[in-house]
Amino acid sequence: MAVMEKIRKGASFQQLGLVLVILFLAVVNTRFAGSHLDHVEGRVVNNFLNASTLLQIFTDTSFFAIMAVGMTAVIVSAGIDLSVGSIYALCGVSLALLMRANPGLNPVVALVATLGIGVLAGLINGTAVASLGVHPFIITLGTMWIYRGVAFVATKAESILVPESMNHLLKTGMPGRPDLHPVATLAMLAVVFVGGVYLTRTVYGRRIFAVGGNVDAARYSALPIGKILCGVYVVSGLTAGVASFLSTCYYGSASSGDGQGYELYVIASAVVGGASLTGGKGTAIGAFLGALLIVMIRQSIRTLRLDSNYEWIIIGFAIIIAVVFDRLSARRRKISA
Repeated sequence: MAVMEKIRKGASFQQLGLVLVILFLAVVNTRFAGSHLDHVEGRVVNNFLNASTLLQIFTDTSFFAIMAVGMTAVIVSAGIDLSVGSIYALCGVSLALLMRANPGLNPVVALVATLGIGVLAGLINGTAVASLGVHPFIITLGTMWIYRGVAFVATKAESILVPESMNHLLKTGMPGRPDLHPVATLAMLAVVFVGGVYLTRTVYGRRIFAVGGNVDAARYSALPIGKILCGVYVVSGLTAGVASFLSTCYYGSASSGDGQGYELYVIASAVVGGASLTGGKGTAIGAFLGALLIVMIRQSIRTLRLDSNYEWIIIGFAIIIAVVFDRLSARRRKISA
């Protein structure tokens, strides 16, 4: 119990650090963003500190954060999923093609079909990882190309539009502010909540931590290692499907090129949020904060008018710093234990 309490305190400390960095970036953006006349509100507002920009930041965060929750489950099990960006693209083009063939299809049916594609892709990943004895990095590296190749062949490299009704669904406005679209943000908060409960309050979640923390001990405890490993990749595929459905409907189209490089953002979000690449550590709220920090970094680069190529450099440094911090924290816990 004492060790678990220390782990919780360490996680809380890291999350507090993330919150402070995010607040610092918010202050910097507010200071240097400038201002403009908001025709909806009828007054001059800060280019950053206004409802429209802030909600857009959370909308951009939602697509990464939702997938980062699933990625956190994978990383907690001491695995990795490089195929999330390709699953995201495959789910998106599948949705767009399905809606083009059936324009009047019920949105719920479309959602279930999209999630089904994500779950199937995750199940393939999980089954291969659990049964072939090959490192997840290699398995998901291969499926990353396979899934994107399937999306490319299915669309013939074309961008497929979704019906306007689906676009309007995701761009449902707030009461009194039809220009603000909170659906993606609300979905993200729901996924973070459910993911947090799943990882920390259920038997299945505790089993994931057990496998990631010490797979040999988990095996001696007669835990179904194969099923647990398969399950986390199904969760990762499911969250990729959720993010893809929201993004495709929000932007109104899908192509086989969607989500390229997203695996970097998603893994970075999970790791910066406190997930340990050695397994056994990670939280859903940390994944959300990590994704928000990544998006805030991108926003800061635009606000400060820096070269957009610096984004990759900064995110790369953020990953290294997060991993080093995790190693130092692990050493301190080992010494104090």
